[in-house]
Amino acid sequence: MERPEFFSFHNGEKAPLPFSQAEYDTRLMGLRTIMDAHGVEVAVLTSMHNIAYYSGFLYCAFGRPYGLVVTADQAVVIAAGIDGGQPWRRCACDALTYTDWQRGNFWRAVLSVTGTARVAGYEGDHMTLAARQAFFDAAAPRDTVDLAPMTMRQRMVKSAAERDLIRAGAAVADIGGWAMKTAIREGVREIEVAMAGRNAMELEIAHRFPDAEYRDTWVWFQSGLNTDGAHNPVTGRRLQRGDILSLNAFPMISGYYTALERTLFIGELDDASRAIWEANVEAHELGMSLMRPGIRCSEITREINDFLSGRGLLQYRSFGYGHSFGVLSHYYGREAGLELREDIDTRLEPGMVISMEPMLTIPEGQPGAGGYREHDILIITEEGAENITAFPYGPAHNVV
Repeated sequence: MERPEFFSFHNGEKAPLPFSQAEYDTRLMGLRTIMDAHGVEVAVLTSMHNIAYYSGFLYCAFGRPYGLVVTADQAVVIAAGIDGGQPWRRCACDALTYTDWQRGNFWRAVLSVTGTARVAGYEGDHMTLAARQAFFDAAAPRDTVDLAPMTMRQRMVKSAAERDLIRAGAAVADIGGWAMKTAIREGVREIEVAMAGRNAMELEIAHRFPDAEYRDTWVWFQSGLNTDGAHNPVTGRRLQRGDILSLNAFPMISGYYTALERTLFIGELDDASRAIWEANVEAHELGMSLMRPGIRCSEITREINDFLSGRGLLQYRSFGYGHSFGVLSHYYGREAGLELREDIDTRLEPGMVISMEPMLTIPEGQPGAGGYREHDILIITEEGAENITAFPYGPAHNVV
């Protein structure tokens, strides 16, 4: 029997997706509007975030390419045979399965939808040079357009359904935070506290979303020197009295990331640490008070910079003060056009979802050494902003 290069595998029934079919149809309509405006006849999307956003399918690459091909009248996920019928069941459109029998079958499956010599859109911030060359060799596009900036802009403004899911994620993060706080005591390892938070969140997600796939929820819980970076991994260090702690809960619901981050101390708090912590809390509250439609990201950044500079602390700032939320994780996605940094002039508008998360890192050997960070998620409204994070912050609440 001849082995196929690719084939349709509609195995079982379509599964419930995170959003309605109408939601995905509206997103695809937005993409096709972008394509029409730039003369694009066919879009070949390859990133986890865009494929999930437009189709509902969140792939696991494991070294294999995946795609979503969109034309004026078709949307087709291109997935690897190792996934069986799951890509078709978990997408809001059609799907093709490519086989491993020979190299290039992924592109042959793509080509079956795109055709050749057409104006093609792709993601310039995701497609590798090797993949781009393979695409050019297969499809011989007449011209190409980088769709990454436009699709990012579409994703930046969340629908009502997305905002509801993100609110649920923030509530799950609060539950993870409480589970971690309860587990904190002298002698306990970072990993044990982290596991308590992760387990609580995964159980809560399964309770709230019984039809979802459960994957990727994680925790970073850091202590002492390990708090100096926002993304430092969990270790086996045992907590000691007087330690600065950093609690970071990250529930993942159908590819949608939410976060809770808090500074804590165990047992006691010295005066130098209190002063730094309280200053960072003030910066946090100032930033949240500035969130409203029409203000530029760079304007918010400048005001917080001025505040920290006036207290002689700006040099200890580690990164930007916040970022967009949606289909992203620590290994896929980023709506870089909506970040609170000096070089981002995007104006906030209703429907955007953005964090406020100032961090100060005081080097080891100095009074108050450690990393101080608070993190709340806000939804921009017509009048201002809705804070959807409920876990308390500051010295009055988080000296354990």
